[in-house]
Amino acid sequence: MRPSARTPFRHDADKVAYVRREVNAASDAIRARFPLLDNQDLVGATVMAASVGAMLAIAWLYARGAIAWYVALPLAAFVTSLIHELEHDLIHLMYFKKTPWAYHLMMALCWLTRPGTINPWTRRRMHLHHHKASGGESDLEEFGITNGERWRVKRLLMIADGMLAVVLRPDAMRRKVRQYVAAQPAQDPVERARLRIEQMSSYMPIGHVYYALWHAFIVYHAGLFALHALGHAVTVPAVVQQVMHVVDFLAVVWLGPNFLRSFCINFVSSNMHYFGDIDSRNVIQQTQVLNPWWMLPFQLFCFNFGSTHAIHHFVVRDPFYIRQLTARTAHAALREVGVRFNDVGTFRRANRWGAYRPVDSGDFVRPGRRVRAVRGG
Repeated sequence: MRPSARTPFRHDADKVAYVRREVNAASDAIRARFPLLDNQDLVGATVMAASVGAMLAIAWLYARGAIAWYVALPLAAFVTSLIHELEHDLIHLMYFKKTPWAYHLMMALCWLTRPGTINPWTRRRMHLHHHKASGGESDLEEFGITNGERWRVKRLLMIADGMLAVVLRPDAMRRKVRQYVAAQPAQDPVERARLRIEQMSSYMPIGHVYYALWHAFIVYHAGLFALHALGHAVTVPAVVQQVMHVVDFLAVVWLGPNFLRSFCINFVSSNMHYFGDIDSRNVIQQTQVLNPWWMLPFQLFCFNFGSTHAIHHFVVRDPFYIRQLTARTAHAALREVGVRFNDVGTFRRANRWGAYRPVDSGDFVRPGRRVRAVRGG
């Protein structure tokens, strides 16, 4: 039963509990109506098999000339957005929790099909910490995709390229890794060193292969275009042409789709999370629902993330497909407790909850401190 508008919630904890009751009730009703959806191992394995099969089919059709690159690339990007959702659910042990070999096979397939990401086992630790410290000084996961950065060309480049997000701000990344490691339960120096090494090697080896090929593709074609535009005749050695023919194919069916998907999820996620001036333990302040009509192209390649991810911060237990089905009920509950909707002012405020101000390591709001609310947008 929804609380009366004349009976306001006394504490934020009451609001969070209310949202969880509403969403859990809607989720339970869906599971009771469609029992098959409650077999999460079966659903997860089916989505993975269908997605990998679709990627292979798209590559085969493109190789045969049956579909053009501008059809193959977005189709593959959409498929990888499903796999991204699977990885996120796997991080929360929603599939094959009691079958380790199947669980780790699914994790490996997530990485192979989305090569521009860090390895999913490393990401698991980061993401679980993100739930504990969302928007705080040690939230390395969101900082890594530019959450909290002011909008300029630099942020656009870093959203598009995870390696540039490291290269273009090395000092900030080193500081953020130190804060992340310091926030982990392990206090043993050896374990802390292992965590730092884990971060340094998070793209190895698949991510490095991806970025080497993708950057080679961009540099090669940008260079040829520039030389031709300047009137220079270019003779490319036959062996280079053969290699680039393979790279061009991979750019359409493997590299490019991940670039498109990654840009969309990073753009949406980094702007629907709040940063810096929030109580990182207050779920109401952690995220907003970001689903204006003009973001539909981005939502298409991140499986409606901006509309549904805030639900996940309140109710972790549901896999992505259940979350989509409970969205209407969840949105009503979120509105009732004051979660923001379409606060596009976040772009101007660099994802701050309130007015923008630079955030240094000592300026983050400490857990338990109240934050003055401002109107969104």
